[in-house]
Amino acid sequence: MSIFEQRESEIRGYCRVYPVVFDKAFNARQTDENGNEYIDFFAGAGVLNFGHNNERMTQAVIKYIQGNGVTHSLDMHTTAKRDFMERFVKTIMDPRGMDHKMQFMGPTGTNSVEAALKIARRATGRREIIAFTKGFHGMTLGALACTANQAFRGAAGIPLEHVKHYPFGEDSTITQLRAMYSDSSSGMLPPAAFLVEPIQAEGGVNIASQAWLKDLCDLAKEFGSLVIFDDIQAGCGRTGSYFSFDGMGLDPDIICLAKGIGGMGTPMAMNLVKPEIDKHWSPGEHTGTFRGQCLSFVAGSEALSYFEDESLMEEVAQKAATMRGAVDALADRYDSIEIRGKGMIIGVDVGNGDLAKAIVAKCFGRGLLVSACGSGGRVVKLIPPLTIPNDDLNTALDILVQATAEIMEAA
Repeated sequence: MSIFEQRESEIRGYCRVYPVVFDKAFNARQTDENGNEYIDFFAGAGVLNFGHNNERMTQAVIKYIQGNGVTHSLDMHTTAKRDFMERFVKTIMDPRGMDHKMQFMGPTGTNSVEAALKIARRATGRREIIAFTKGFHGMTLGALACTANQAFRGAAGIPLEHVKHYPFGEDSTITQLRAMYSDSSSGMLPPAAFLVEPIQAEGGVNIASQAWLKDLCDLAKEFGSLVIFDDIQAGCGRTGSYFSFDGMGLDPDIICLAKGIGGMGTPMAMNLVKPEIDKHWSPGEHTGTFRGQCLSFVAGSEALSYFEDESLMEEVAQKAATMRGAVDALADRYDSIEIRGKGMIIGVDVGNGDLAKAIVAKCFGRGLLVSACGSGGRVVKLIPPLTIPNDDLNTALDILVQATAEIMEAA
């Protein structure tokens, strides 16, 4: 029996899906301790947008460490944080006309959601949050209250309060909420905020339309509520632009980011908060030991260099087309398969969790790491590094298509 089985908590999950001991990794490949290679279509659940051990980021971090750069600083000013912030403003915010403040609360996405909920309630003086079916926002209690999955919610052990869930992406949701908030006898007051993922990654790669998101933003403005966009997994270039909602003419009050912003897998979370909302914080009121560690600032700054021109996003568009072509052929072949996605996040909905689990296992046996998500785990999610070489991309897609076909034929 391994040390993992002897001593690691029963809570461990992904290691049960991929039962090997990984030893090395580079770009879109991981190697286990026996020398077996796997193409990574999971990418740390969206953390490794720029691949494992990205050479540019690795060199930047090594240089920083060898120069005795500060590695931990709470929220004190450092050259590493300054470089990251200046680059983020210049590369991401200024071109979009964004004046949001940057809050580092770290180190994970659930921390960013917790901070967003707290400041939304403070700024509006209201308690309730409206979240949406199939949404996933994290595992700490506030974020978990907004998460829809009952398997996750059930572990809380206490009531998860002050959140109501409504159907995601449906026009009737907006109509119903507007009618209730407009009726003084409905018993419903407008919420502090609407929390939504423009793309529900963990929920099954469900994509909100531009029109629906705009209507939601209009509804919030009409009734004095805030809009929080959770772009934690779908952001940082995955959809072919930095934000998953770029080009839609939307203006969220708070944007939650994590996962890919740390660049090479080191943890960081950041909220972009409009100044008029951010002013409701008092110094030190929302604190944390790891509020943007400096190695993440160094690697994350290097990651931003990929957005100084359009070359990577053009590459993402090309790879996304290749991915879509391969999986669309499965949908053409099997009526029960539905494909959803945008850019390099794609969901293959096979309609049944057992089928998806079998596909994931067969892919793993052939050297491909994919994961299942969505209701009942029925969706095979494809989120490879944006930097994956074309040869690896094509090999992985061949494995996926063949494995899916074999499972579907046997069903």
